[in-house]
Amino acid sequence: MKNFRNLLFKEIKDMLTAQLIISLLLMMAIFYFIGGITKKEAEKAAGKQKISILDQDSSEFSQQLLAGLQTMNFQVEKINAADQAAAVDIARAGDTNLLVVIPQGFGESVAKFETKEIQTYTFMRNFSIMGTRTSGILKGVISAINGYLSDDFLKKKIPEFNPQNVKNPIKSKDFIIIKSRMAEGSAAMIAGFVASQSIIIPVILMMILIYSSQMVISAIAMEKQNKTLETLLTVPISRATIVSAKMLAAGLAGLLSAAIYMVGFRSYMGGVMGGIANAPGVSQVVQKLGLALDAKALVVLGVSLFFAILCALALATILGVLAEDFRSAQSLIMPMIFLIMIPYFISMFTDLKSLPLPVKIFLLAIPFSHPFLATQNIFLENYGAVFFGILYMALFFTVMVVIAARIFSTDRVLTMKLRWRKKKVVL
Repeated sequence: MKNFRNLLFKEIKDMLTAQLIISLLLMMAIFYFIGGITKKEAEKAAGKQKISILDQDSSEFSQQLLAGLQTMNFQVEKINAADQAAAVDIARAGDTNLLVVIPQGFGESVAKFETKEIQTYTFMRNFSIMGTRTSGILKGVISAINGYLSDDFLKKKIPEFNPQNVKNPIKSKDFIIIKSRMAEGSAAMIAGFVASQSIIIPVILMMILIYSSQMVISAIAMEKQNKTLETLLTVPISRATIVSAKMLAAGLAGLLSAAIYMVGFRSYMGGVMGGIANAPGVSQVVQKLGLALDAKALVVLGVSLFFAILCALALATILGVLAEDFRSAQSLIMPMIFLIMIPYFISMFTDLKSLPLPVKIFLLAIPFSHPFLATQNIFLENYGAVFFGILYMALFFTVMVVIAARIFSTDRVLTMKLRWRKKKVVL
């Protein structure tokens, strides 16, 4: 027992390096940072949208139009300029991303019920996802102007009717159903919320799996290169004890990674939920549909991640034995990357149920597919699929441990090598 404890402490010390701790803390900081940014951007989108206006008409109707825009959640900034070119220069130097020019004679044309063009200038100050929000603001401005003009027209023509009843005689009351849960709301809104979760979670999860695998492969390769492993195998300690210590240490490192991941993920979810709470009714719809992960869901997700890390570490242990030295260990991470990247991309861009059966079986045979799909299955209350994934990963980990134990029980652990270079033929 003493030998096992000493070996375990040695393996934990080798795995829980300063680099690993710093990487995990940085990952948690990334979660917190992205959650904060998401919350701020959602607050901006829900707040007043700033636009610049050059009113060349200066008619009573154009003044009414500007007042109407202000009541429609737009912050109107009037520009005093001699012409459009000067207005563009002023708006470009400012912080607004949209300039609307109301031409001369606009009010007169509207009074005659004639079509009149307005000019819009969109300033693309960056090409980020948040930066392209200007196109949505532009559509909102055009829609608000058209709505105001049509309402004014209908009020004059049919004063006894409500313009909205005339323009939209049919109204829909939208409901979203997820399993047994139902809530009133927009499907596009919920799809956007789920997409915000589906983008960041696989990215961070992929980083954890790749880094954990590389850590173990490099550690075993260094032991072989420095003859530490050879010395360890000569001491009077059973090979099963050595393998058990390595796997338990790997499990504790995986548990720490999973715990830090879940703490960071909770901070991220708090930022996202805090951001969407500003949109009318969004937070209530998310809660009713069960899309807010509670303590139970977080525990299940953490367990799934923990077993995925265990599988990665066990497979990396076997790959590490094949490494001749530390340099060759870097190339052995490639099989792990392929096994992680395949389910990563497929889980992001397609639905597993829509795939052919052979492809589906192939994906489910990869243990890393299950944590990528866990969040969506939890949202859909498919806990059976999540628990099946955990059970399969536990079985996969057990098989890998047995294989590793057999390798360590013989001298092949020192002689197994994977050479990429061809032997030179001497004539």
